[in-house]
Amino acid sequence: MTWKYYPVCLDIRERNCIVVGGGDIGARKVSALVNCGAIVKVVSLQFSRAFKNFESKNIELVKREYRTEDLNGMFLVIGATDDTEVNKKISRDAEEKNMLCNIADFPEACNFILPAIVRRGDLIITASTSGKSPAFAKKLKKDLENEFGEEYADFLFIMGEIRKKLLREDHAPEEHKPMFEEIINKGLLAMIAEKNYTQIDNLLSSVFGRGYSYRNFVPGEKYGDRR
Repeated sequence: MTWKYYPVCLDIRERNCIVVGGGDIGARKVSALVNCGAIVKVVSLQFSRAFKNFESKNIELVKREYRTEDLNGMFLVIGATDDTEVNKKISRDAEEKNMLCNIADFPEACNFILPAIVRRGDLIITASTSGKSPAFAKKLKKDLENEFGEEYADFLFIMGEIRKKLLREDHAPEEHKPMFEEIINKGLLAMIAEKNYTQIDNLLSSVFGRGYSYRNFVPGEKYGDRR
């Protein structure tokens, strides 16, 4: 069986991206791009109230009709207008320039589609129906949001901090795997979900030694009351 789409996560930090369309859909696209570190240009004859809430210096609003040359120097384009012909032109222009292009609610004009996304810190879970049923993708997103709580964000943050500390101490990377497997298998995630900080500290110190505790990696108000 041949897959229709190739799943990928893009690093768009400091990349120039453009959104054509100043409505609420365009605003949502801009918000997602900026949150991922992109530098975003938005072209539209009008802008919805949602754009008044943006404070990022990485957003440029251009109040006029779309022009083909707007795509020059861009890494990625998103078309989010309510004009089918304009959206088709954006798609054609992007194709000629070999650009990544997404047209909202028009998968036939896209060379990539945007899945439903659940974020928990560095954990990114996506759900896609390959454009067949956006409504079902939305349901899957809600289901995943209920199943994966904020403890996953703390868990991955701690795992990353432990890894950095081990590397600073000149541990060989190949030695890390069994250590990480041990704290995973012994229930670190559940301990974080239950805010059982005493057990977390006991586990970390038993596997990694002194200097490894929840307080060292998640200081301040996130530490809470120890149990």
